[in-house]
Amino acid sequence: MRPAELRALLARVRRGRVSPAEAARTISAAPIEHLGFATLDHQRSLRTGFPEVVFGQGKTPAQLVAIVGRLLARHGLVLATRVDAAGREALAKAHPAAEIHERARVVIARRPGRRTTARGKGHVLVVCAGTADLPVAEEALLTARAMGSRAELVADVGVAGLHRLLAHHERLREARVLVVVAGLEGALPSVVGGLTDRPLIAVPTSVGYGAHFNGLAPLLAMLNSCAAGVTVVNIDNGFGAGYAAHLINTAATRR
Repeated sequence: MRPAELRALLARVRRGRVSPAEAARTISAAPIEHLGFATLDHQRSLRTGFPEVVFGQGKTPAQLVAIVGRLLARHGLVLATRVDAAGREALAKAHPAAEIHERARVVIARRPGRRTTARGKGHVLVVCAGTADLPVAEEALLTARAMGSRAELVADVGVAGLHRLLAHHERLREARVLVVVAGLEGALPSVVGGLTDRPLIAVPTSVGYGAHFNGLAPLLAMLNSCAAGVTVVNIDNGFGAGYAAHLINTAATRR
């Protein structure tokens, strides 16, 4: 149950359409569900505004199907990240209407009839340095969209061809929050941060050559950015960046 759903339930109690006892049962019903291999937190959306997100890595296809199925039955929306090929295939069979995003390794399942369009005036812009960084960039993009933000992607605008980025300067300034994804030397967030006055979340990726150290080099470069207002998440953490971007994008609306 999300905060808006709780408010709607209480409004129905006030109008006499739902009894207080029935409302109490709905609110208190199984806040924690034990599956043996997982313990589901069904009240997380009441605390954070979004249901528990499933981290697919390390889970078997059968476990993923069970977890996603139970969360979907209670909340109507499930976001699963880092889902491998076998897990995506199993979820596609169990939920034919689910969105399966192979490159991002993301699965989004919704209850039939649930709203899919984003609300709000602001939007998130995900800026990706190179095509090889797209899996992480798309994870951020899909996370923000699943949570309810309008989100767009600008791809392949790394600093090796700076004119490609400058061609999108108006879009950079129109966004409410930016997510900038880059591997190799990780310079793109500093460049974008020097062009805009928007909150910027930098995401280093594990794309690069030997001395890149699987993402450590761009991580350190982003942490040492001279551009003001740059915040950095962990290597390849598109999900964390997309989640944070949504919170920033919708902060005024939630207040």
